[in-house]
Amino acid sequence: MKNIFKFILFRIRNIFIYPFLGIKNKIINSKFIDYTREQIPNAVSQLLLIMKYQELMDQKRKMPKISEVGFKAFSQTDEDGILLYIFTIIGTINKKSVEICAGSGIECNTANLIINHGWVGLLVDGNKEQIKEGITFYRRNSHTYVCPPKFCHAWITRDNVNKILVDNGFEGDIDLLSIDMDGVDYWIWDAIDVIEPRVVVVEYQDIIGPNKALTVPYSDNFNGFKHKTASRFPGYCGASLLAFKKLAKKRDYRLVGCNRLGYNAFFIKNPIGKNIIPEVSIEDCFTHPKVLWGMNERFANVKNLPWIEV
Repeated sequence: MKNIFKFILFRIRNIFIYPFLGIKNKIINSKFIDYTREQIPNAVSQLLLIMKYQELMDQKRKMPKISEVGFKAFSQTDEDGILLYIFTIIGTINKKSVEICAGSGIECNTANLIINHGWVGLLVDGNKEQIKEGITFYRRNSHTYVCPPKFCHAWITRDNVNKILVDNGFEGDIDLLSIDMDGVDYWIWDAIDVIEPRVVVVEYQDIIGPNKALTVPYSDNFNGFKHKTASRFPGYCGASLLAFKKLAKKRDYRLVGCNRLGYNAFFIKNPIGKNIIPEVSIEDCFTHPKVLWGMNERFANVKNLPWIEV
């Protein structure tokens, strides 16, 4: 079954390549990206994949696992494919998404949904230049120039996050919340109470491993890059997956999987889609060699810093 999905993706996207997005080769983030070489799954190939998932559901056949459906269009790794699968299974209520620390919004977890599937997005980041770059990108994109996502330049704290969401027109039920702050991510999700996302994606600190519920202490001005890094990755920031799972349980979410490299976790509000997308164990998210290397090599550099057990 896994090979069938791969065949559909690779075969179709080789026929219907990136011109459907109305974007040619560009310089993005100071890098030249040849989209034809990248072979990014476009809207057409993704729609065909959606129809295949729907066909499997209609025929009551075995559905693939989260670990089998990932692909990259605009996300860091394979988050786009995972989110496409999840929302094909559980449906949408309003196609609204919020991404906190989205950077320019060009490479993030909500870009594919916004560009290829007509979602309404709020992209928040504290870097003014990144915001400008994102605004330009979406205004020039043939799929989004009529109704681009809303950008907000703000440094997110637990005291202002709810006001920022409301002031930008996001309140009540939404489909997706994504948080990737490299900082006080745990405390920000804990503080959010004006939106009720059906799916939440959070970046967790994989180097801590599966058995400790740890987070950095809260600070409005927390900066993980002030501490020792390894291979450009900050080690003292964020929270462990167990910490996020405990917070998710209090909010009635279940862990359903992680990205290929084992640092972005996906949670679904109960009981939505529970019969098709079941809860997975934390251990399932700690198998990639990158994760094992981080647990063995990187955590030693930061384990004695003031983590908080939650």
